[in-house]
Amino acid sequence: MTRLLALFALCCSPLLAAAQSYPARPITLIVPFPPGGSTDIIGRIAADGMARELGQPLVVDNRGGAGGAIGAKALADAAPDGYTLGIATISTHVVNPIVHHDLRYDALADFTFVAEIASVPNVVSVHPSVPARTLAELVAYAKQHPGKLNFGTPGVGSLGHLIGETFKYSAKIDMTHVPYRGAGPALNDALAGQVQVLFDNLPSSLPHIQAGRLRALAVAAEKRVASLPEVPTFAETGHPLVNDPSWFGLIGPARLPADVVSRVHAALVAMLKQPEVLKRLDAAASTPVGNSPEAFRKVVADALANTRKVVREANLKFD
Repeated sequence: MTRLLALFALCCSPLLAAAQSYPARPITLIVPFPPGGSTDIIGRIAADGMARELGQPLVVDNRGGAGGAIGAKALADAAPDGYTLGIATISTHVVNPIVHHDLRYDALADFTFVAEIASVPNVVSVHPSVPARTLAELVAYAKQHPGKLNFGTPGVGSLGHLIGETFKYSAKIDMTHVPYRGAGPALNDALAGQVQVLFDNLPSSLPHIQAGRLRALAVAAEKRVASLPEVPTFAETGHPLVNDPSWFGLIGPARLPADVVSRVHAALVAMLKQPEVLKRLDAAASTPVGNSPEAFRKVVADALANTRKVVREANLKFD
C-alpha cells in the first residue's frame, strides 16, 4: 500500500506542479479583429495589465475576418491548457450566432468564460462632408437621398452591422451597407470619406471625433459620455432600440481547468485596479467590470436571447 501511495504521488506531482506554476510560459491572446479597432485596443490594455499580474507576457494574436468568427473558432479549437485565451465581443458571441447559420462554433458550449473586462459605448459618426449635425438631420438627409449614404462596419454580421440595420429599421431609412474585415479598415475609409457613416465602438473612433475628423451624432449608452457631453444617446433621440452599449470579455476554450480559470480571473480583477489600466480605459471611454465567470456567462446568454428577439420582431436582414 505504501508503495502504491508513493507511486500515485509521483505520478500526480508533475500535474500539481504544473497547476501551481501556471503560467510557466507566454500566453497567446487571440483578438478576433485586425489592429486599430476597439477590440484590439481593449485586448492590448488587458494583455499589458495581466502580464504584470501573471508574470508572463500575453502575446496578442490578431485573427480578423468574418465578423470575428475566424478568431473565435481558432480559440474554440485551442488546447484547454490556459496558454491560449481570447477576447469575446457582442459580434463574436451574440451577432454571429444569429446571423451566420453555418457558424462553426457554439457561443456558449465551446468556451470557458472568465470575466467581462469592460463595457463601452457605441457611436454613430459621419464624415464632415455629410450635411448633418444631428441624428435627426441625418435621418432627414437619408430620407431625401434613399440608398445614397454608405455606412461602414467591421463586417457582415458584426455588431456595427447589427446597429446599422437596427437604426435603419428604427428610423425607417435606407442606407447601403459596406462591410470591412474589421473596425480598423472601416474607420480608415470613413476618415477618407469613402463611406459617409460609421457605426463603431467608441474607443476606436473617439480620437478622430475629438480631432474633428469625424462628427459624432449619437452614442449607445445608459447616459451621455463624459468625453463627448454634447452628443446625445440614441434613446434621447428617439431610438431606444439602438441604445445598448457593448462589452469585451476574457474567455478560453471549453473545459479550461478550474484552477487556471481561478488564476486568470484573479489576475484580471487585480489588473482592473492598476492605475495605468484605469487611465487607459478611461481614455478609451470604457468602464471596467471584472465580474465572476458565472455572471459573465449570463451576460452573454441574456444578450444572445434578447438580440434574437429584437432581430425576429424587427425582421432585420443581414444579407
